[in-house]
Amino acid sequence: MVELLDLIPGLPEEIALDCLTRLHSTTHPLATRVCKTWQHLFHSTRFYLHRKRTGHTHKVACFVQALPLNSASDAVDVKPVGSSSYGVTMFDPLSQTWDRIDPVPKYPNGLPLFCRLSSSRGKLVVMGGWDPTSYSSVNDVFVYDFTTQSWRQGKDMPENRSFFAAGELNGLVIVAGGHDDCKNALNTAWAYDVGKDEWSELPRMSQERDECESLVIGSEFWVVSGYKTESQGHFEGSAESYKVGSGEWTRVEDAWSPRSCVGVAKLGKLFGWLKSDSDSEPGIRVVTCSIQLGDSTSVTGSNYQGGPQELYLVEGQTGKCDRLNVPDEFMQFIQSGCCVEI
Repeated sequence: MVELLDLIPGLPEEIALDCLTRLHSTTHPLATRVCKTWQHLFHSTRFYLHRKRTGHTHKVACFVQALPLNSASDAVDVKPVGSSSYGVTMFDPLSQTWDRIDPVPKYPNGLPLFCRLSSSRGKLVVMGGWDPTSYSSVNDVFVYDFTTQSWRQGKDMPENRSFFAAGELNGLVIVAGGHDDCKNALNTAWAYDVGKDEWSELPRMSQERDECESLVIGSEFWVVSGYKTESQGHFEGSAESYKVGSGEWTRVEDAWSPRSCVGVAKLGKLFGWLKSDSDSEPGIRVVTCSIQLGDSTSVTGSNYQGGPQELYLVEGQTGKCDRLNVPDEFMQFIQSGCCVEI
């Protein structure tokens, strides 16, 4: 860690460090302005890991969400003008607060369509998608630092791909599957080290997996379902898992029910969030996004395909559902999301 001398004048180093570790993440941008020592400390990966190890981080949900559309008139019943554009919305389950992260400088009017979100040691990572103007695929990577409340552009993805799986494993961002610019499904995978700003190639999966889902179970990154190039739209129930350093993927047959948003229950068992018509929570019969937030899961869904969305917090992934009161300005469609521990 950085030199700890005189973190707080008059206090022993360990006590001073303990005091700063307890500061809430929302105070970090201001704390970095106190002095250069604090600035280096709060920006360091080791300080983040220290906060995490001592239980002073907390998990938030970041969503790719449609932005409110501008209207041609304030008159009642006038339809909005223009197509949907998307931004990043943050929900803090502890404080029950909502916020919208500043736009990516390269895309001030909206994120690339169908981009993927992941996280790495308290930072948010936005990858890929389609240019919102030309609809061509992009391999851009952007990293948001909650300490500085700013974006930086990372090293481009090595391959153009869309509708791929993405997630964090041991501080690395893993991407796998999806399809290329010619709609060919992919079985390739890469790992992105955010701190070093480097990509490294991983072993190939056993098969191509377009429109696959991802999740992390313990020390394993899972790529679930998807379909091959010649099987357009015919999702299958198999999955593959990868453990960093293992050098191979492990294939699992009949891992889940295709076309339902994937979740993980006790003992690492996969399940689908698709609810039956008799379920007591009609708002999540069709689930579009689920994000594990420690002991609970944020679940976004609707009563029917294309219907208005509701957002719930579910205890223990499959337990009690609590419907959230969402402010009007954050009621737009949620496409996808991820957990960030800040």
